[in-house]
Amino acid sequence: METLKALLSYGAAIIALPPLVIGLINKTKAFVGGRKGPPILQSFHDNLKLLRKSAVYGQTTGWVFKVGPVASLSAVLMAAALTPFFGAPLFSFNGDAVLFIFLLSLVHFTAVLAALDTGSSLEGMGASRAVSFSTLSDLALILVFANLAFQCGSLSLKDMFSPHDFKLMAGTLTIGSLFILTLAENSRIPIDDPQTHLELTMIHEVMTLDHGGPDLGFISYAAQLKLALMSALIARLMISHLTIQEFAPMFLFAFSIVAVLIGLIESSMARLRMNRAPQLLVAAACASALGLIVNFQ
Repeated sequence: METLKALLSYGAAIIALPPLVIGLINKTKAFVGGRKGPPILQSFHDNLKLLRKSAVYGQTTGWVFKVGPVASLSAVLMAAALTPFFGAPLFSFNGDAVLFIFLLSLVHFTAVLAALDTGSSLEGMGASRAVSFSTLSDLALILVFANLAFQCGSLSLKDMFSPHDFKLMAGTLTIGSLFILTLAENSRIPIDDPQTHLELTMIHEVMTLDHGGPDLGFISYAAQLKLALMSALIARLMISHLTIQEFAPMFLFAFSIVAVLIGLIESSMARLRMNRAPQLLVAAACASALGLIVNFQ
């Protein structure tokens, strides 16, 4: 019975949370701009529409290009199985935080390989930028998890994001660093603009220009699920002071706050210049390192 409950909870989370976070971001941006905005579940309908179409492949692409979207989605789904949403994750073991970081890096790796397999210099440029930024973001994410692991004495996401007391300064630095990483890992403003059409400034979107149909649907859903995963981790940290009985009901509220905050940031500022974005990621890594130092005090 407990296994069935966990499976149903996991299924509901990976289906409902990705369109919810994207919908709240878009609704917030529309509200600030004085518009009605698309429905909350518009991204869900868009992905279903893409799945009903057929894929078109260029003559220069090979099997790597075809496998890339499926591999990316598979890696994100495996990371989702390790992520604590409303309660305990689907799978948990000591050291799964290391696997979680590896799976997120694998998403970048497969996307870059698929982009390079097209033989397009434009997509190669986007792949180069993605690798440069992911190197810095992975370092910051390792420091964030090291900070949490030191505080709870475990390398399991279940323990790291369970209800317990954080040092105020260390917890604030960790949440701030993880929030910056959420923006960077998911190509949101101020690192990248997911709705841009300026090809010379794109990072993530430029690597998907040759994808279409179900492949583009897999990539889109994987990106949305990845954003939901990292937003869920931030939400868990925000309510870490609550008891286990209060945890589940407050999770959706904290999750919505994260989505609205992302929408407000995207409504109030432009993306950074390309040479400024790495500085923000370095600042996130420094904040995580400072939080780790505070825990030693």
